[in-house]
Amino acid sequence: MLAFGLGLLAALIGGALALSAAASLAITVWVGAKHPPAGPFVAVDKGRLATIQAGPETGARATVVLLHGASANAADPMEGVGRLLAARGFRVIAFDRPGFGWSDRLDSAAAASPAVQGAAIAQALERMGVGPAIVLGHSWAGTLALSLALDHPERVAGLALVSAVAMPFKQERRLPWYWRMAVAPPVAWLLSRTIGPPLALYYLNGAGRGAFLPQTETGGYVERARAALVVRPATLLANVQDLLGLPAALERQSPRYGSIRVPTLVIAGDADPIVKSDLQSGPLAAAIPGARLVLLPGIGHMVPWVATERLADEVSRLADRIAEGAPAP
Repeated sequence: MLAFGLGLLAALIGGALALSAAASLAITVWVGAKHPPAGPFVAVDKGRLATIQAGPETGARATVVLLHGASANAADPMEGVGRLLAARGFRVIAFDRPGFGWSDRLDSAAAASPAVQGAAIAQALERMGVGPAIVLGHSWAGTLALSLALDHPERVAGLALVSAVAMPFKQERRLPWYWRMAVAPPVAWLLSRTIGPPLALYYLNGAGRGAFLPQTETGGYVERARAALVVRPATLLANVQDLLGLPAALERQSPRYGSIRVPTLVIAGDADPIVKSDLQSGPLAAAIPGARLVLLPGIGHMVPWVATERLADEVSRLADRIAEGAPAP
């Protein structure tokens, strides 16, 4: 009887996983058809990066490169603040980070490193003939923007670090055993291709609302930001890898911030419940010589969407400072 019971349980689990895998495949096809590539690709080593572009290619005030945070893609910063910057005369290039949107992961799990992603984006900019540019990184991509400035300074004219995660932090508590098991590479791979996509799709709208707190979510955000692209299996796995690898990357990178010598804007909401400004933006601005710190009263994490005009004003001010030949800090 025991053997029969175990066999039945295994069959039930296998059937549930098979159904989940079929549902994940259907979701992947549906999301891809709904949100096809929205801009040109750029070939880099080991694959290609997807972009969304706006604004004039010639005669622009400056070029602004937009880098998105976790669980997102190039449409998030482009639809948040990029279109407004383009309307103000900037050439705007938003990248899908490696493994997100329509960009290839390029180097498997190693691509979780901001340094690896920064090298790929620097190569793409070189092949596009772009740079030095203003690099705007939101949330997780604040670390990526800083990596570009540190390792590829010839591509960076200035930095706009928005609600940026950039300073080392400690996990507040140890993950429960079932989370530790779930993020183990073989299990994470399996979950991302079975129950992961249906669950992620179910919680997508709620996650969008939560990202905007304490503000109300901007109408149409999930559609405009093409947020459903993150629920596809490979992207879910890339997202987990990026988040888990971030603390160690910050420990390695943060001691170098004092060597940055480009005009830098650090801007965040002082009511951000996700990236606390007193723990991140304030210390970050203090670590970069000459950085300008702007804290927005009552604003949360989604500055590009809820403080769009102010962010565009600050990027314009940064561009003017660069154009005037701002002295090195």
